[in-house]
Amino acid sequence: MQVLIADDDQIIRMMLKSALVEAGYEVRTASNGKEALEAIHNHACRLVISDWQMPEMTGVELCQAVRREDIAGYVYFILLTSRNTLEERVAGLRAGADDFIAKPFEPQEMVARVGAGVRVLSLETRDVAIFAMAKLAESRDHETGAHLERVRCYSRLLAQHLAASPKFSEALSPEFAHLIYLTSPLHDIGKVGIPDCVLLKPGRLSDREFEIMKTHTTLGAQTLEAALRQFPGVRFLQMGRDIAATHHERFDGSGYPARIAGEAIPLCGRIVALADVYDALTSRRVYKAAFAHDVAKSMIVSESGAHFDPAIVEAFLENEEQFLNVRERFNEAHAAAA
Repeated sequence: MQVLIADDDQIIRMMLKSALVEAGYEVRTASNGKEALEAIHNHACRLVISDWQMPEMTGVELCQAVRREDIAGYVYFILLTSRNTLEERVAGLRAGADDFIAKPFEPQEMVARVGAGVRVLSLETRDVAIFAMAKLAESRDHETGAHLERVRCYSRLLAQHLAASPKFSEALSPEFAHLIYLTSPLHDIGKVGIPDCVLLKPGRLSDREFEIMKTHTTLGAQTLEAALRQFPGVRFLQMGRDIAATHHERFDGSGYPARIAGEAIPLCGRIVALADVYDALTSRRVYKAAFAHDVAKSMIVSESGAHFDPAIVEAFLENEEQFLNVRERFNEAHAAAA
């Protein structure tokens, strides 16, 4: 496990590095927040110890950047602070910090806290298992390409934008964007229960076939609800269930399966609804060509307040460039793999 130490005090960097190297960790150092962010991007540092007060970018700003940006895997973040007040701890937690150490600190305590972070990061095997389960369901339809990868990135972009807006900032924790990135691939998990003659039909579905197809929402929700009964209170299962159940609901109440409307639809379901539709519109299928971004954008805007939550449509418009970047990145990856 590689640990990144970010502190403008050379003595503290040396003290921390010595203790962690002795404990068996590989250590990188940075003297300010910008250097640290570059190291996280370029060297896949998954555990960060950062001073609160630093030049260029503070520890809190570094933490916010890590939570906001498209970084593969979870980064465990420990803030080092000399002002260990309640207000400061709350501000750090809201920024996405996982732990705090007050100065002056004991190197042994720091090593123990790093060990706790490593145990938390080991839980990411859960994330891999969830995505593998979703990919297994998707594998029955060979036309979807990198659909899950794109939808999870679109969903995270929308969630991050909403979390920064006054309307949603208090309701959305820094964890929400990561959680929706993790669970949005489960939106179509119920398709494992749809017969091939319906799921893989190249032409338009009959009314009866469409009714069968719509049951993937309830099948997926029931599957995840069964897991929740065994592990009550697990947030990623709760969000996954809500997404599976509601990503085909419409803001005006005309969707399925329950015809719920407005903010009665869980926010995660409203977000994935737009991400899923945008990807479907801009992707080629056996029954249609891919629409250009501007065409898909026009169709989504025309459905603001009908199919989609207007606040999420606005978030989409504010993140057009990022959506295009995601699309291009996965198109390039698909072309390279072909």
